Amino acid sequence: MIPLVQREVVEHRGWMGEEEFLDLIALAQSAPGIIAVNTAVFVGYKVAGRRGVLLSVLGATLPSFLIILLIAMCFTHFRDNPHVEAVFKGIRPAVVALIAAPLYKMAKAAKISWKNLWIPVAAALLIWLAGVSPVIVIIAAIAGGLGWTAYRSKKQASEELTKSKDPDSNSETTQKKGGDV
Repeated sequence: MIPLVQREVVEHRGWMGEEEFLDLIALAQSAPGIIAVNTAVFVGYKVAGRRGVLLSVLGATLPSFLIILLIAMCFTHFRDNPHVEAVFKGIRPAVVALIAAPLYKMAKAAKISWKNLWIPVAAALLIWLAGVSPVIVIIAAIAGGLGWTAYRSKKQASEELTKSKDPDSNSETTQKKGGDV
């Protein structure tokens, strides 16, 4: 659902940029509830205010609700059918692809590179294999991000201070020395 919303909102309609949409997704994920509905709320409000919220939420939930209701009414009759089981097994790779494609696109927008790919991979493995609570992983990621930012800021300030104290790195000082000789 999110890739469809992203394509329509960012690429086709141009209602917001890629980074703004990525921020919106982060906000939608952190709010309680279904991410597609939360995203619909934020996009709907940005585009058309309260009326946009109502219409976007209905547009995001009503089709899925009606389709699932129809499937549930019919599925009980065909649940044990081997052909139906085979269809569901065949759908699994398509579901993986539908998840992987937007994940790749969002990773590009979030500037995930080979240097920092280990962070989301480690987070996923901690949750999946080690059974660590996602809340703990999120808190650790926040702390790590804040720590890294503080470290980089301190390092950059230190480098700038070193440059200002070093007369050879300052081009004005070097030019003055060269002019006097």
